[in-house]
Amino acid sequence: MPRMDLASWSLRIGGDAKGGSTALTWAEFDDLPKVDVRADHHCVSHYTTQDLLWSGVAVRTILDLAPPEDDVEHALVSAAYGYSSNVRMEDLASPRAILATHLDGEPLTPEHGWPCRLVLPHLYGWKGPKWVLAIDYQHHPERGFWEQRGYHFTGDVWREERYAYQE
Repeated sequence: MPRMDLASWSLRIGGDAKGGSTALTWAEFDDLPKVDVRADHHCVSHYTTQDLLWSGVAVRTILDLAPPEDDVEHALVSAAYGYSSNVRMEDLASPRAILATHLDGEPLTPEHGWPCRLVLPHLYGWKGPKWVLAIDYQHHPERGFWEQRGYHFTGDVWREERYAYQE
C-alpha cells in the first residue's frame, strides 16, 4: 500500500483544462460538499459486492471547479504507483461518479484506496483507480494502466466490456 501523507497530498486537475492546472490540498478537497452514492462494485472477474455506500466529493463538483476545455471527451485519472485509467467525460460527469473518501460510513482503508478513490458505479472497478492524485483532461485519449494490459477501453458493466478484444 502506498504511504500517503495528508499534509502533502493534493489532487491536481490539469491537461486540457480551462485556465490551466489547478491543485487542491487535502484541506481544500475535504471542505468541498459531500455526497453519498449507494451502488454495487463490479469486478472484471465476475465478482460483485452489492449495496455499498460510498461517500465523498461528487466528480461533478471538481468538473465545475476546474472545467475542461471545450470538446474534451476523455480524462486520464492517475494514482499512486503509476496506476491510471482513461475515462470518458460523460462517465466522469455522471451524477453517480464520486471521489470517495468513505465506504459504508467509515474512512477508506489503505487497501481500498485511502484517502481518495474514483468510483464509477456503472463501470468495472478498474476504471476507478485507488489512491487518486490527478485528473488530466484530454482531447486525445490514451490507455491507462489496465487498458494497456488488455482491458477494455470503456469498461461498461451492463455491456460486459471487459477485454480489449471486445472493442
